[in-house]
Amino acid sequence: MLSAARRPRRPAVRRRRWTAALGAVALVAGAASLAAPAMAAALAPVDFDTHCVPPPIAGIPPIDGTTTGEITVDNAAPKVGDTVKVTYTVVKPAASNPVDLALPADIMTPSGKVTLGGAQPGSVTVTGPKKNPPVPGKGAFPSFSMTGTFTVTKPGSITLSPGDYNIHTSYIMELDTPCTVISPPAPVSQTIVATDAPGANERTIQLATASGKPGDRVTVTGAKFTPLADITLVGRAGAAETADRMTVKADATGGFTAQPVVNDKATTGIVAYEGAAWDAAKGAGPAAYTVVDDTPLPENSQKLNASVAPGTLSMSQAGDTVAMSAVDFGAGGASTGDLKTVTVKDFRGGPAGWSLTGKVTDFTGPGGKIDAGKLGWTPACTTKQGSPSTCAAGSAGPVGSAGATLASTPNGALTGGEFTVDAKVSLNVPAYTAPGAYSGVLTLTLT
Repeated sequence: MLSAARRPRRPAVRRRRWTAALGAVALVAGAASLAAPAMAAALAPVDFDTHCVPPPIAGIPPIDGTTTGEITVDNAAPKVGDTVKVTYTVVKPAASNPVDLALPADIMTPSGKVTLGGAQPGSVTVTGPKKNPPVPGKGAFPSFSMTGTFTVTKPGSITLSPGDYNIHTSYIMELDTPCTVISPPAPVSQTIVATDAPGANERTIQLATASGKPGDRVTVTGAKFTPLADITLVGRAGAAETADRMTVKADATGGFTAQPVVNDKATTGIVAYEGAAWDAAKGAGPAAYTVVDDTPLPENSQKLNASVAPGTLSMSQAGDTVAMSAVDFGAGGASTGDLKTVTVKDFRGGPAGWSLTGKVTDFTGPGGKIDAGKLGWTPACTTKQGSPSTCAAGSAGPVGSAGATLASTPNGALTGGEFTVDAKVSLNVPAYTAPGAYSGVLTLTLT
């Protein structure tokens, strides 16, 4: 999230999960495995009126009071089909211990609902552990958290608001204190932005046999390639290509049948792809194939076979908030900061490189919007010693809503390694922008 504001003479500073001050900019970048999503456009505790009904044994009437709640998520920019973990924290319950008897630790079990709105209306059931500090007689209930999950079914902005909750106590007897939102839905505490899942690569290959002697032909059948495209069939030894190679043309339906000769004893699989080099988005395989080496071993010798398992492409970041420098009202100019360091780990051990891109939304605030195109960056990328690939930083320039490349590595015979990515960011704030906090969302995507 990006947050910017204009500063009057005597600014007031508030500290929440991010740093936000008049004249400051906060940038929050997303985290992901193969893709790094944006953080939510809003994240803050909210107050809402609740109606709590003490257990009948308490002998007291219902309590109408204010609850303070907060919603957080583990993925603020999911794709359709992703599962999002939701945490509902009741920072300050409206209810309290309804009896004079003190309650010991770890006897409270909370449960509740989170209300979804926007692109995907609905609710999420959340529950919490049986855990609490001791509560004195007639004392206030402590803060507690509940978690649940939901699956994203539609793209767009999805709002999350605190909902009804119940406090169950298990001490001497089982008692419940349900609290309902008086005017549902409660204010929005969190907003996530869901996107459509990318189209799947449906290309497939099948082998007629899974093994053969050196020099044997193996029948390879392919389907759902681009019609009439040139298809390269190549032997693979782990992630590297072997000398076994053949080119065929797909038919009008995108299928093909070929019989390449497999000579290389190192071949452990066969891949097929469109284009001049392997591209996971335009290829299929590897289909496992074993070259049966029947060469007799020398007397009193043993053949040893070992393997290296491929890993994944992933990323992590050093934080989710970037506080940027202040800009004075009337002067305008650059509000600058440093992107939180992103670490990319490519342990796939294949021929494909990777690309890390980013895009940003407009900044919104009391004065309207600051255009996304006014945010620029100067990327930097460092490669860990010993990595097969070398990381290249993207070009300095605007990020905008269309996006720009932060860093990348090229395709190669064998790629991989560990990389750290940074960037200097700068928001060009127009002169006389109304004072206040301005917020936007930066989305990082690793492919």
